Amino acid sequence: MGRFSTVLLVLLLVMVTEIGPMVGEARTCASLSHRFKGPCLSSTNCASVCHNEGFSGGDCNGFRRRCFCTKHC
Repeated sequence: MGRFSTVLLVLLLVMVTEIGPMVGEARTCASLSHRFKGPCLSSTNCASVCHNEGFSGGDCNGFRRRCFCTKHC
């Protein structure tokens, strides 16, 4: 009975973690900014430039610290 309870608990946890993120989650698309110049050191500056490009936000990403604009898709 103890093993059955453990297996049931593990299966429930797996099901919850698989179903949980899918509920109400929107996809986010990212595109390299065309107007941001230089290394991206501040995500706030990146987001500001991206807003001017018509995106909803932006983040500094990657080893080369480039500005990627984001939007819901």
